[in-house]
Amino acid sequence: MPPRARRDAPQQHVAVIIPAKNEAGRIAATIRATAALPAVDLVLVVDDGSADSTGQIAREAGAVVVRHPHNRGKAEAMETGAAVVAMRDTDQDPARHLLFLDGDLGDSAANAAPLIAPVMAGEADLTIAILPPQAGAAGHGLVVNLARRAIFRAAGWEPKAPLSGIRCLTREAFEAATPLAHGWGVETAMTIDLVREGYDIVEVPCDLRHRATGKDLGSQLHRAAQYRDVLFAVGSRGVKIAAKDSSRSRQARRRRGRSQQK
Repeated sequence: MPPRARRDAPQQHVAVIIPAKNEAGRIAATIRATAALPAVDLVLVVDDGSADSTGQIAREAGAVVVRHPHNRGKAEAMETGAAVVAMRDTDQDPARHLLFLDGDLGDSAANAAPLIAPVMAGEADLTIAILPPQAGAAGHGLVVNLARRAIFRAAGWEPKAPLSGIRCLTREAFEAATPLAHGWGVETAMTIDLVREGYDIVEVPCDLRHRATGKDLGSQLHRAAQYRDVLFAVGSRGVKIAAKDSSRSRQARRRRGRSQQK
């Protein structure tokens, strides 16, 4: 009797989820660039209440599009995207890894590939993109510093890019971080929750370019909303933030930092 043919292990795939609002000018280029990413077999855009043609353009560019009739915020868009991906997963294959990208990355989205490899290899449960300096950025780092201090106080790790929403993670890690924190606190809260639960996180430099936040009134209001949401997210996790860290505590953070830079 001939030996039974050995069945190959099911192939692991990655779903790209792009929460987007009013990104008609860049969404098509972002979607096309994801075609170069390894193991990606699904690109999903969550049109979060756009007032322009973001959804239509995304669909024409080849993405699966889900629309929120009204803006629900980034966290709910991420959860909607993950839920739709789960419905498309099959029992015969492993659950897709999830790669979250911003809708305004354009052609540079192709440079998100380094985020995928550590998750595919089982070396990380979550990878976070460290972006290069962005042209036109005009912030003073208040929100970044708040998030960085909060993550260190909560979990003993000081990330370089605590607010980066460009990240790849396993389905298991995503489920462990849900329900996601509201609004712009989602990344900080996700990082705190996963570090506390013992998941492995790796920060990875990626040459990604997006529309930077400037100095106009709208940009200032955006930063204020970020600060509010991050403060609420960390407060709900029992994290108390001192007004100013001492030089000794900053040195301690650098010594105790567990970020693996690639």
